[in-house]
Amino acid sequence: MNYSSTLSLLGRIGLAAIFILAGWNKIGGYEGTAGYMESMGVPGILLPAVIALELLGGIAVLIGFMTRFAAVGLAVFSLLAAALFHFDPADQMQFIMFMKNIAIAGGFLLLAANGPGCYSVDAWRQRSE
Repeated sequence: MNYSSTLSLLGRIGLAAIFILAGWNKIGGYEGTAGYMESMGVPGILLPAVIALELLGGIAVLIGFMTRFAAVGLAVFSLLAAALFHFDPADQMQFIMFMKNIAIAGGFLLLAANGPGCYSVDAWRQRSE
């Protein structure tokens, strides 16, 4: 058994799940999410792009398609979200959310550096060439 690839797959599932679920939930709570974004100084008109990035990027990471590209994109997104929405060291919960986003970005950067493992579309495409 290839533990490295199995662990890579499990890691991708964990990283992808939060974004797929968040994107899906933003669709259901569209007006509230747009209002929250605007209250934080981010134009609500960007919400469709955020939803697309979370859903499509999350699915790409989940299946291991264009993994390094998707991982870097979601790492940058996580860092921006941390800075824009959660940087409030005086509020313990917001600071925890800030650090969660930093940790997620770190996981994505590791994924970008090391690749998705052999249980991925990227690996399947490489074997097919």
